[in-house]
Amino acid sequence: MDFGRLLTAMVTPFDDNNQMDLEKTTELIEYLLRNGTDGLVVAGTTGESPNLSLQEKLALFEHVIKVVNKRVPVIAGTGSNNTNASIHLTKEAEKLGADAVLLVTPYYNKPNQDGLFQHYKSIAEETDLPIMLYNIPSRAVVKLNVETIVALSQIENIVSLKDSTGDLDAIASVLDQTDNGFTVYSGDDSLTLPIQSIGGAGIVSVSSHIIGNEMKEMMTLFEAGKVKQAASLHRKLLPVMRTLFMAPSPSPVKSALKYKQIDVGSVRLPLVPLSPFEEQNLYRVLDSF
Repeated sequence: MDFGRLLTAMVTPFDDNNQMDLEKTTELIEYLLRNGTDGLVVAGTTGESPNLSLQEKLALFEHVIKVVNKRVPVIAGTGSNNTNASIHLTKEAEKLGADAVLLVTPYYNKPNQDGLFQHYKSIAEETDLPIMLYNIPSRAVVKLNVETIVALSQIENIVSLKDSTGDLDAIASVLDQTDNGFTVYSGDDSLTLPIQSIGGAGIVSVSSHIIGNEMKEMMTLFEAGKVKQAASLHRKLLPVMRTLFMAPSPSPVKSALKYKQIDVGSVRLPLVPLSPFEEQNLYRVLDSF
């Protein structure tokens, strides 16, 4: 399945009482679609998935799928460290009309590679939806090895990988050892162009909330063979990308959206909003860009 090149890991908007705000969600979706987004990842890390209840996730999936109305793919974040719970949520997302699911590596349990393989295989057997693996050892502790990813790619509906390891050698090995239909997306905004340069399909992005059109232009320039222009734009965008991770995500990007007059509310504990000093630094970088 072609997910597109620029996928936004969408924040989950909250109201003043920190309850999920579907009206703001509609406004955010339309804004993102106007600003370069080829697809939406819903209730991922940036969507504060650990702080959303099952009922909230289902309501969010249903609303986003309805509003998007097949204009772009909607990828539901249905992974967790509980295999049975992930199967249940994946089945519900499929019923609601999601186009694919994103499955994070099981965190906290610390399974070995066989456990990781069996986790993903068990979920894949219970759905017809395309699956994007999500390898993020900085959050999950465990890491999908190249050999495990290659083995999982042989399962028919495991079609893609979001890689947040920063390991370009491993990513190159995955691309080299998997079939052409298997795609790899960067999970780190600052590695969008480097990963594209070795054969990556695109980016699952946080920064695209703020610089979506510019990121899309960078990838288009590279694809057109205008490598120096793409590299120049990459360097220009890096300060914004870095600043949007100055504090635990999605606190910075939610503040940045508010600064752009797109109010998506605050974050839920244990995350906290940016301090006034952090906000000043964020606004300074956004203004200079």
